[in-house]
Amino acid sequence: MTTVTDRPAPAGLLTPLLAGALVMVALGVYGRLHPPTGFAVGPAGFSQALPMKAWLTTGAFVLAFVQVVSALSMWGRLGVDIPAWVHRWSGRVAFLLTIPVAFHCLYALGLQYDVPRVLVHSLLGCFFYGVFAAKMLALPRRGLPGWTLPLLGGGLFAALVGLWLTSSLWFFTTIGVKF
Repeated sequence: MTTVTDRPAPAGLLTPLLAGALVMVALGVYGRLHPPTGFAVGPAGFSQALPMKAWLTTGAFVLAFVQVVSALSMWGRLGVDIPAWVHRWSGRVAFLLTIPVAFHCLYALGLQYDVPRVLVHSLLGCFFYGVFAAKMLALPRRGLPGWTLPLLGGGLFAALVGLWLTSSLWFFTTIGVKF
């Protein structure tokens, strides 16, 4: 028999989801209101900012697949045991790879809406960081529905794939493979 205390508490999701929504909106508002500098911030080791962004996003994109495979393993869906630290560290590194990219996008370019691809990319970037905030805040909470982390993780994966498609893939197919 299931008691009231045994049931998942979807209300516990409210705080992480609200915080994530605030992060999304704050990034979008900042990106739109902050006058873009047009200045590329530190493309260390790269010829320009665009190749830096394309390659760092590609690294995060590859690690996103490691995240999916390791999550499936952790949830017993693969029949292969991948240590939990692989999931944690691939996620940390993927997130760290996105920081210089996001900083450059927000600081140098801002949220743009003139070109459909760039609008989608801008919105996906805001969505990615909002979902990331929600997932990080949901992780330590107990009693959440079982679908919470897979849904938030899937949202992160989908956002990162969309970001890669609208930036790195576009860069490599339009401009070429450059460093």
